[in-house]
Amino acid sequence: MTNYDKLETREIGVRDTEQLIALNEQIAYARKNTKYFAKSLKHVDAITNLDALEKLPLIRKSALIEAQNKSDPFAGMNAKAVNNLKNLFLSPGPIAEPMGQAANEHRLARAMAAMGINEQDRVLNCFSYHHTPAGLMFESGASKIGCPVYPGGIGQRDDQIQAIGHFSLTAYVGTPDFLKLIIEKAKQDGIDVSTITKAMVTGGPFFPELKHFYADHNINAKECYATADLGLIAYQDEHSGLVIDEDVIVEIVTPGTGNRVADGQVGEVVVTLLTNKTYPLIRFATGDLSAILTEKQPSRRSNKRLKGWLGRADQTCKVKGMFVHPEQVAKIVSKHEEVVKARLVVEQNSGQDNAVLQLELLQEMDHSLIAESAKNICKISVNVIAFEVGNLPNDGLIIEDKRDYS
Repeated sequence: MTNYDKLETREIGVRDTEQLIALNEQIAYARKNTKYFAKSLKHVDAITNLDALEKLPLIRKSALIEAQNKSDPFAGMNAKAVNNLKNLFLSPGPIAEPMGQAANEHRLARAMAAMGINEQDRVLNCFSYHHTPAGLMFESGASKIGCPVYPGGIGQRDDQIQAIGHFSLTAYVGTPDFLKLIIEKAKQDGIDVSTITKAMVTGGPFFPELKHFYADHNINAKECYATADLGLIAYQDEHSGLVIDEDVIVEIVTPGTGNRVADGQVGEVVVTLLTNKTYPLIRFATGDLSAILTEKQPSRRSNKRLKGWLGRADQTCKVKGMFVHPEQVAKIVSKHEEVVKARLVVEQNSGQDNAVLQLELLQEMDHSLIAESAKNICKISVNVIAFEVGNLPNDGLIIEDKRDYS
């Protein structure tokens, strides 16, 4: 595929030098324009090499829930005043994310271009446009490339199928499993949706079974790694691994610390943004696990690559495109006095996430009430299974992810 720009083919030494300059500029900008970094980076001298980044303090995504409040919704990390922002989002957690006025602020255009989306395409965007930023993030990327977008949002397969046929849509962006549901429903109804030949997926595991399904349907499906806070982190091209975005610095550290691990070793992904002037996050610990790929790839793109998403450093996990936190499961328990203990078990069936909320109950109650609480708090549907007190494992797990990532 054609390179998005010349940054992707830089020599390693040139990239390091240019990123070091950008890093010092971003630190100075963040210190001047945000309350949080004015304090946390107050005594930081100029960074003389990229390895010295390791000495700066981490921001843990898990800590944002407590740090954000009504009077300071972004915990002082926003460099633009709230009234000067384009959009305000409140993702499950809840965690607030800002969106500024800059075009392609989250840099998704690079990932979309790498998998072949161009100005001749018509994009079906099946990410949510409400509450969370994914829909607008991908729309902004598509607009940067120059292709029109159908804002399908989540669910409503019949409407998505109708739009594909009416507009001859050619490219899908959304969670890995939802396009499969669209295709299966269209086949059941005898409707041709074969104009979709490209797919950019994220927001959940891209299981081998799904990859084979899309290949069998002549769809070039690639994944990217992006978050609501950071935007694009890494993306897939025609070679192994996920290429790290040119406008970020990625470190892999020992979970629970800020200490880097050797390339090839699994650790927590820590990201520093170099170009975002709305939310200039520095050493943001995502809670995701990955590793730097050590095998060199025959690609024109010269940046390092991640092995992909390898799970969570904590018990938080992404289910059906939504992060679910242990605190949310505890909140479900607190709403129902009959519930003594809860454990969310996440499995995968035919390429789709399946969430089961296991409970210990003091006495029988209507399971639908608990399922409704889970829907309201975690924003996902769950099946509820009840046990007598003392029957759940005594291992400290609140969320158990049984999905196979191999």
